[in-house]
Amino acid sequence: MQVPVYQTLLEKKQRGQKSFAVLIDPDKVSPASLDQLLRLAAEARVDYFFVGGSLVVSNGLDDCILQIKAHSKIPVVLFPGSPSQVSPHADALLYLSLISGRNPELLIGQHVISAPFVRKSGLEIMSTGYMVIDGGAPTTVSYISNAAPIPADKADIAMCTAMAGEMLGQKLIYMDAGSGAKKPIPEEMIMAVAQHIDVPLIIGGGIRDAEKAYLNCRAGADVIVIGNALEKDPGLITEMAAAIHSATPGVKI
Repeated sequence: MQVPVYQTLLEKKQRGQKSFAVLIDPDKVSPASLDQLLRLAAEARVDYFFVGGSLVVSNGLDDCILQIKAHSKIPVVLFPGSPSQVSPHADALLYLSLISGRNPELLIGQHVISAPFVRKSGLEIMSTGYMVIDGGAPTTVSYISNAAPIPADKADIAMCTAMAGEMLGQKLIYMDAGSGAKKPIPEEMIMAVAQHIDVPLIIGGGIRDAEKAYLNCRAGADVIVIGNALEKDPGLITEMAAAIHSATPGVKI
């Protein structure tokens, strides 16, 4: 029986072990390119696959997940951009509440609509406080959410938002600069948040090289999510994985 994904996240955090999640947008992969990605991910010991996107206009979500499950033992976690992006074939679901914005639909409204279907899916549900951070350019997530991101130089706002999310019962905090971000989240902000929460911290958006991934881990990130950079150069998986997995546990920059 497979160990629940959240349990693995907690155990890794307790050990100071950093994790690498590859973000796969079903709209942006073909069966052939996905096969290549799966081979590289296995060799690099990728920890998780996050599957989803802000839109997902194709009908390929189920097919994408089934292909992953057929050729990989890496856990598949849904990272949905809307309530329709739910597949019972995955292992777990990031049940995202946009705590950085003030759009009630993404804070609780869409969850009310999706709750019966999500419950029936049988997926492991991981409540996630989702925080959008300004990455220096308009992104799909900021447009779709119709919510202003947290300014990148306001670490105190990010820290207080994350603390509030944790105290409201969120099991994970996910800070995201968004797909297409020009600038990744500053280490100073990551450190400020990591020092004030106990739940696992996920960081994504704008991370294009192994050094930045490593520095984010040293700042306190527990999971690093890479998507766009790997779409352009899948070979980066090996380098990114090595950097993330080599981050020294418990050491602050």
